[in-house]
Amino acid sequence: MANLRHLQNDADFATELSNAGTRLVVADYFATWCGPCRAIAPAFADFSTRYPKAVFLKIDVDQCQETAQHEGVSAMPTFIFYRNKTKLDTMRGADPALLEEKIKKWYTEEEGEEGDSVVRGHMDLLSLINKSASECLNESDEHTLEHCLTAKGGYLESDCDEQLIINIGFLQSVKLHSLKLHCSQDNGPKNIKLFINQPHTLDFDSADSMEPVQMLELTPEDLQEGAVIPLKYVKLQNVISLTLFIKDNQVGADTTRIDHLALIGSPTSSTNMAEFKRVAGKKGESH
Repeated sequence: MANLRHLQNDADFATELSNAGTRLVVADYFATWCGPCRAIAPAFADFSTRYPKAVFLKIDVDQCQETAQHEGVSAMPTFIFYRNKTKLDTMRGADPALLEEKIKKWYTEEEGEEGDSVVRGHMDLLSLINKSASECLNESDEHTLEHCLTAKGGYLESDCDEQLIINIGFLQSVKLHSLKLHCSQDNGPKNIKLFINQPHTLDFDSADSMEPVQMLELTPEDLQEGAVIPLKYVKLQNVISLTLFIKDNQVGADTTRIDHLALIGSPTSSTNMAEFKRVAGKKGESH
């Protein structure tokens, strides 16, 4: 199996992480003398065939002692999940159902398709979005934020007028490099204010009056599929949440529509932000 690899020594670990690029890496830290490790090995091999766009590594802790020590492995089996050379998650124990649940959490069907080609050294941050800490104000009931976060998920549309406030929370701190917005050139966004690390979702009055970290004025060319919108990277090095206040659209249409929103960047650390408690704003707050 091309995506299931057995490390021979410590030097192989860095090579495999580099070669994986932005694809998900699932590493099985095991020992040959460990009964639970042997018990879950067939399931691990089976998952490598069922999730072919990820990379599965078998790491013998006796052959790769420095790697195991550096990664904090103290019990076997331990499974560690990586992307873009960054640790995403850890699991201990030989539970096939839990292991597959973790794989599904981090795996996407777009593995490796866009990350390396969009911006070298960065990735589509879709797998790091914390959906429970994300919301959109003034979204249509039928066309919600979740619909635009994947290329095949439908679209997001505003409800009572052209404005939207999108708050995206991340599972861990990230560096934001750029945006991709695939939209209609008629009712796609035009003026967008960006804010970061707000303690709660801004209401429309606050978003309109506050000074943003960046202001974007988009052209129809910026909304074409494949177009990359650069951000002020030096100001976006430690982002836990991103707020986009969409003030209007290209032609003054009644509603604003976003077919696909992609955030391009990279993780800054292995700190998991899943427990980050954000005070949710209330839908329906006045513009």
